Amino acid sequence: METVTTDEQMVERALSGDPEAFGEIVRRWERRIFALAYGMLGREEDARDATQETFLSAFRNLRGFRGEAKVSSWLHRIAVNQCITRQRRAKVRSETPLEDEAEKNAAVFALPADVSPARTAEYQERSAAVRRAVGGLPPDLRQVVVMKEFEELTFQEISDVLEVPLSTVKSRLYTALRQLEMRLHKFGA
Repeated sequence: METVTTDEQMVERALSGDPEAFGEIVRRWERRIFALAYGMLGREEDARDATQETFLSAFRNLRGFRGEAKVSSWLHRIAVNQCITRQRRAKVRSETPLEDEAEKNAAVFALPADVSPARTAEYQERSAAVRRAVGGLPPDLRQVVVMKEFEELTFQEISDVLEVPLSTVKSRLYTALRQLEMRLHKFGA
């Protein structure tokens, strides 16, 4: 029976010169980091770039990894920082707002084949409304919603990633959910 190597053990192996170890960390975390970046940025291209930059930064700073944090929290923190940097740059360049971009890039989720076209259209409208509502949140609220509701991180993990008190995470999530509720009510969803 093969033993599972933890992320922290993979970091140690990478630091010891194992060329495959960091690649394994990337394989383990790239989908979740991409999902986080996409949730925060709303554009697939930006999310791919932020994901790539996250892993490049992690690789460059591998020696700075502090063992008291989990690798997952460390990677999420790097990804959040990458996204915040991209959001600031986009704001300076006055790029298209996130909700407009999210609407253009609305992904069609796979539904069972026996679902009627009317139900499919209704589902797509609701999904677009949720994406617009999340995309319209201020970045500090949006990142908490994405991490909690889509990435399913615990409050403590979010607190560690964002380096803010646990009470701040809970307050931001509460505020974000209230704003989402109002926005979705406005959208009629």
